[in-house]
Amino acid sequence: MHVVILGCGRVGSALALEVERFGHTVAVIDQEPRAFQRLPASFTGRMVTGVGFDRDTLIEAGIEKAEAFVSVSSGDNSNIIAARVAREMFGVRRVVARIYDPRRAEVYERLGIPTVATVRWTRDQMLRRLLPEAVTPEWEEPSGRVVITQLSPDSGWVGRPVSELERAAGIRVACVTRYGEGLIPDARTVVQDGDILHAAVARGRAAEADAIVRSAPEPD
Repeated sequence: MHVVILGCGRVGSALALEVERFGHTVAVIDQEPRAFQRLPASFTGRMVTGVGFDRDTLIEAGIEKAEAFVSVSSGDNSNIIAARVAREMFGVRRVVARIYDPRRAEVYERLGIPTVATVRWTRDQMLRRLLPEAVTPEWEEPSGRVVITQLSPDSGWVGRPVSELERAAGIRVACVTRYGEGLIPDARTVVQDGDILHAAVARGRAAEADAIVRSAPEPD
C-alpha cells in the first residue's frame, strides 16, 4: 500500500524507513528541506517539501492513492488539520495523528481520529515502570468506557486457569506476555510466574480489578 507521512523528524523518518522495509511505498512531507537529511541515500520514497494540509502538497505526495496517512510533525494543530483533510477530503481510511496535549487527544479520539498522545504515553510508560501499582491504560476505546491495561498477577494465581482470574476480577484477558512473547489465552491456559496480562476492563473498575489480580486468590 501507499503511505503518506507528515513530518520528517526522528519519528517520521524512522516510520518512513520501516514502512519501506515492509515493502510499501511511502512519501514524506516536511516544510523544511533539510529535514530530509535524516533519510539515508538508500531511501527510495518520495520527499515532498510543503505544508502538510495543503491540497496540492498532499496530491504531490500521492494522497489520492494512499491507504494510510500519519501526522507526526511538531505541531498539534498541523497534525490534526492534516489528518482531517486526509480523512475527510481524500477519504483515507487509516489516519493517525501525534498529539502532545492529552486533552486534545481525547477530543479527537471522540471525533474518530486515532491519536497518539506523546506526553500521556510517556507518562504512562514511566509510571508503569516506577509504580507497579499504578493503573495506566495501554489503550482505550473512543468513548473512554473500556480500557486495556497491563496487570501483573500475584504469585498465588500461578497454576490457576486464566479464566478463573477473569471471573474473579471481572476482566477479559486479551493477551498474555510470557518470557517476552505474546500468546492468546484459551480454556487450558494457566497463569505462570512472571506472566503479564493485557486485560480489557471497564474504566471505572480498573483499580478494583488491579487490586484483585495483585492479591492472592480466595481459598477454595
